[in-house]
Amino acid sequence: MINVIVSRLLSMLVVVFGVTCIVFLLIHLVPGDPVEVMLGESAQQADREALRTSLGLDQPVHIQMVNYFNRLFHFDLGSSLHSKRPVIEDLLERIPATIELALASLLIAIMIAFPLGLIAAVKKNTLWDSSAMTVSLLGVSIPNFVLGPLLILVFSVQLGWFPVSGRDGAASLILPAITLGSAFAAILSRMLRSSLLEILNEDFIRTARAKGLSDQSIIWKHALKNALLPVITLMGLQLGLLLAGSIITEIVFSWPGIGQLTIESIKRRDYPVLQACVLLISLSYVVVNMLTDLLYAWLDPRIETGRS
Repeated sequence: MINVIVSRLLSMLVVVFGVTCIVFLLIHLVPGDPVEVMLGESAQQADREALRTSLGLDQPVHIQMVNYFNRLFHFDLGSSLHSKRPVIEDLLERIPATIELALASLLIAIMIAFPLGLIAAVKKNTLWDSSAMTVSLLGVSIPNFVLGPLLILVFSVQLGWFPVSGRDGAASLILPAITLGSAFAAILSRMLRSSLLEILNEDFIRTARAKGLSDQSIIWKHALKNALLPVITLMGLQLGLLLAGSIITEIVFSWPGIGQLTIESIKRRDYPVLQACVLLISLSYVVVNMLTDLLYAWLDPRIETGRS
């Protein structure tokens, strides 16, 4: 297990470093000047140059990158070019909202996916199976930027059941969580179905049936336990995507999380905030994936030893 942990940590560091370098270069290569955004087009050239020098933006890109990593190694994310506040304060304000949305979306996805996957596997090649897979197909096919406004129109504007946007109590969490979790539920249900069908054809399941065990006992005590390994892997991967990929949903519902902060920093050309957001997103993704790999290795020791 120690070898697995060390290997995953090294891979995580390489991925995060590579992502940070690429994002840093892309940010500085795209058109747009944060100084013009801050001062406006009517500012004097001398004022622009003075501000650019004070922010260190007059230096070559490679020097700025070295300075950035030097600060990063000292756990200094810098200050926002727009608000002048430490970047870490902006992140700490937005992180709870993103985690709340991701966990709620994961919970909704599990509540939808497990019944659909179980029904589809147990009732294979029946109307139940076709209906469950049709629902999952719809969940995958409808993108967030379409499903979100539709839910707002129906449940917020017409019915008035939930707030249109913002983060104000549990009611405001339901629609964005459904929007973000529906696609994950569709993928998860299909994975659970295929994994269960594979397990139900194994010899030990046939032995359990020969001993006279009921179908319900076989499903819950034997098949489901063994079918959960690939499902757990998928859940870990998708949880990383939920943490990193909630940008569209946060924009649609004006949810004050990391995704919305990322878009705001792009509009303002706020380099330190944008770099910190991308670093946090990539770090959360690789950490969740590493924990998933370790959990998988713990549940199935053959993963660690390489046996089949």
